[in-house]
Amino acid sequence: MAAVADEVKKSEAEALSNDGVEDAVEDVKAAADPAKKKRNKKKKAKAGSSEDGGATPDTVAEKLEGVKLNGEQNGDAEAEAEGEEGGEGDGAAKKKKKRKKGKGKSTTQTDPPTIPICDLFPDGVYPVGQIMDYPTVNDNRTAKDRFTSEEKRALDRAENDIYNEVRLAAEAHRQTRRHMQNWIKPGMTMIQICEELENTARKLIKEDGLKAGLAFPTGCSRNHCAAHYTPNAGDTTVLEYDDVTKIDFGTHINGRIIDCAFTLSFNPKYDKLIEAVRDATNTGIKAAGIDVPLCEIGAAIQEVMESYEVELDGKTYQVKSIRNLNGHSISPYRIHAGKTVPIVKGGEATVMEENEYYAIETFGSTGRGQVHDDMDCSHYMKNFDVGFVPLRLQSSKALLSAINKNFSTLAFCKRWLDRAGCTKYQMALKDLCDKGVVDAYPPLCDVKGSYTAQFEHTIMLRPTCKEVVSRGDDY
Repeated sequence: MAAVADEVKKSEAEALSNDGVEDAVEDVKAAADPAKKKRNKKKKAKAGSSEDGGATPDTVAEKLEGVKLNGEQNGDAEAEAEGEEGGEGDGAAKKKKKRKKGKGKSTTQTDPPTIPICDLFPDGVYPVGQIMDYPTVNDNRTAKDRFTSEEKRALDRAENDIYNEVRLAAEAHRQTRRHMQNWIKPGMTMIQICEELENTARKLIKEDGLKAGLAFPTGCSRNHCAAHYTPNAGDTTVLEYDDVTKIDFGTHINGRIIDCAFTLSFNPKYDKLIEAVRDATNTGIKAAGIDVPLCEIGAAIQEVMESYEVELDGKTYQVKSIRNLNGHSISPYRIHAGKTVPIVKGGEATVMEENEYYAIETFGSTGRGQVHDDMDCSHYMKNFDVGFVPLRLQSSKALLSAINKNFSTLAFCKRWLDRAGCTKYQMALKDLCDKGVVDAYPPLCDVKGSYTAQFEHTIMLRPTCKEVVSRGDDY
């Protein structure tokens, strides 16, 4: 009995010492993995609740056999656990990377362009146009006086939101015309060309009623016709290889209009004519600026324009400025805001002013250099200054309501009235024109057999600099 009692005491002492070793091992493992520490505590709690009288020698021996003090088994288990957790961590990291990649993915324009410009620039900041210094004025002040003025820079920053809207409209114009320059081919009808251009521009500008859309109908005047021609429904005119076509269209955001045009030809014999007009337009842009008299710009344009000659079919023609066509100032929802920029010498001595917007456009011709109304009218625009005018015809009232809803004081054409759902409006439209509520703008033509060209840009006279907002890689 004594011997048995001694063996029991010895076994209890060994069990206590071995439990201490086991606890030490578990503490080491818990330090490496806090999660295991919690699991071990739970195991101990369960073991304590399940055992009534403490550990017997047999159970202690079984525990000691399951524990290897050299750490091989524990190390393998920990490595396996770390591998599993690492795998989970890698998976989470990959998911995070994928999410980041998807979030920062840049959108590129399709071909043909269909993605709205606002989706291409999610930060809402649009490309700045060409920045130019102001020319020296009579009292020798230059643009550097404005760049160094903190007051002018503050005024410039105050207009940033408006500038950004104009730049959005300009970017839509640039991408539309880039597509059309590659898309237009001889043999297409003028209606087909206009519809493709207008549909593309509407997608890019993300047309939204009077908040965003086209500013005026697409001009596609050919040869001796210089401006204001767009096909009416049923017009079967086809673009030919020898045509010189002026593509003139506008976009707007909240009434901030981009008015920009270029000349398209397929026969290289007209290159000199096109070069003359492009050079004259750039000269006008360079001469424009705050406090510059409008008549001085006209004189500079004419001097450059008429220094060019073009040879067509063995005959040489001097390129002439079309004297009764002009550039113009632009204001919200008003394409012709009151001031005109002549393209010949003479004219008004009115000066350009700060924060004004101008369409600098020039027209060159191999004919007389003067245009007149001709052909069927297609362009119309509500009179900006008209007040209330009593209308007797119900059809006139309905048409005026449709014009106010869809175009307000922006220009429109008969095709756009058809698109808006108007029918049998010819008499009503004539009635509105006769009463001065709507103004008609028929095509403007030089003598038949002559050729005309046009280039145009929109400029902003910012307090600190001049920005050619519609400038692109093409012209």
